[in-house]
Amino acid sequence: MRRRIAGSEDANASNTAEGTKSRTVSPFYSTDASGEVRRVIRVGTRKSQLARIQTDSVVEKLKELYPHLALEIVGMTTIGDNILDRALSKIGEKSLFTKELENALEKNEVDLVVHSLKDLPTTLPSGFTIGAVLKRENPHDAVVLHPKHLGRTLETLPESSVIGTSSLRRAAQLKKRFPQLLFKDIRGNLNTRLKKLDEKDDYAAIVLAAAGLRRMGWDDRIGQILRPEDCMYAVGQGALAVEVRARDADILEMVSVLHDPETVLRCIAERAFLRRLEGGCSVPVAVHTEVKNSQLYLTGAVFSLDGSDSLKDTMQTSVAADDKSSDAVDERVQRVGVTASGVPGGAQDGAERLGEDLANLLLSKGAKEILTVARQLNDAR
Repeated sequence: MRRRIAGSEDANASNTAEGTKSRTVSPFYSTDASGEVRRVIRVGTRKSQLARIQTDSVVEKLKELYPHLALEIVGMTTIGDNILDRALSKIGEKSLFTKELENALEKNEVDLVVHSLKDLPTTLPSGFTIGAVLKRENPHDAVVLHPKHLGRTLETLPESSVIGTSSLRRAAQLKKRFPQLLFKDIRGNLNTRLKKLDEKDDYAAIVLAAAGLRRMGWDDRIGQILRPEDCMYAVGQGALAVEVRARDADILEMVSVLHDPETVLRCIAERAFLRRLEGGCSVPVAVHTEVKNSQLYLTGAVFSLDGSDSLKDTMQTSVAADDKSSDAVDERVQRVGVTASGVPGGAQDGAERLGEDLANLLLSKGAKEILTVARQLNDAR
């Protein structure tokens, strides 16, 4: 179903009648070859190749739905892109890959921003919301092998092989699962990390998100997809998010058609779990979710840095829309930063409670102590 977004005549009329103070839409317009004035929607993104591929895919979807809109991509560099000599968990900034993009959104320099959902904190700055969560790509982690080890897996690599990963979550789980291997930080975008792997002998393999490799068209580099029993994934991994200004009702309505309901519910549960644990990239927290027969299953876990101490459990809830009240959607309500127009409100509430309940269960078993020690040890490294 296509939704209508205010065109240039509506927006210009609003600007004339109400002035710029009350306007909540982009003030910029362009004139095409026929002389028609078209609204320009500016889309913010990181400049990396993967970020541009992801943003281009979102822009193409919007163009198909709204062919009369002009969409302009604005590339930016973030803190996480600039600091490459330290592990992400050591930088001490929650919004490593989002802060500059959100600053541009706040200043009306862009109208929406495309992110990897796993980069977005579970609590967004005031005035922002996630207006769309797109259908999830494979959320699991993948092993990319050095050319001389092609055909092997983590199980069959020589003892003391060095595995590159910048993620505490991956390292904690894999250290426990594969104690014969060594793990070392590796930073940079996908291109940089693959170059470091291929051109030197520092790493036998590196571990990356399968979703990013697939979006880059590098499926042939995937030597092994890690199963949940080997390595559960990060909150939101594999999903793309569109962040907008919460007050921009027409932009919010425009992007809301991109929501994938199942992905929305899974990611709300995951983000609620992480938020309740007060976790982030500085502590090892992992999840696995799936929807079967209208039941949402959430498995969550916390780990010590070396993986020797951990807590893990699974809970489930119904996400079936079985009455009128559960179908009601209040578009003003955010759930862990997500405004999910068109997804049953009762199902969203259930997903959020599921994440909170599972976190509370793990906290009752000692999760806070595990995470506190992990955070302190990480800070001291």
